[in-house]
Amino acid sequence: MSELVFASKTMQEVIAPPGAAPSISARIREAARKLRWTYWRAHSVWYADPRVSIKPRELRKIEEISGVRYGQEEAEEIDQLIARADEFLARRDPHPDSALAAALRAFIGALDRAGNQEGKAGR
Repeated sequence: MSELVFASKTMQEVIAPPGAAPSISARIREAARKLRWTYWRAHSVWYADPRVSIKPRELRKIEEISGVRYGQEEAEEIDQLIARADEFLARRDPHPDSALAAALRAFIGALDRAGNQEGKAGR
C-alpha cells in the first residue's frame, strides 16, 4: 500500500469516518481541520490524487492524529499473505512433515519474525 493510499484510507476511515459529518465535503473539512491542512490539500489526499505525494511530516501527522502506523498496515498485509501460504502448503502437501514443507515454513516464520522486529524498531 502506498503512502498516499494509506493516508487517504486513514482519513476516510479514522480521522473523519462516516457519521463524523453529514457529507463528504464536510468530512474533508473535518479532516483538514484536524490535520491543520488546507481544504484542497485534504481533498487531494482524500481522493488519492496521483499528482500529489505525502511528505514525511504529513505522514507523521496522520499517524499521530489517527493512532495508526503506516508500517502496521503493511505488517498486517504480510501476516495475511503468510497465513494464506500456510493454508496452501497444508492443502497441497500430503505429508505435512516433509522436509520441503518444514523448510518453507521455517523460512516464512523467519521472514515474519524479522518483519515484526523491524516494525517494533520503527515505533
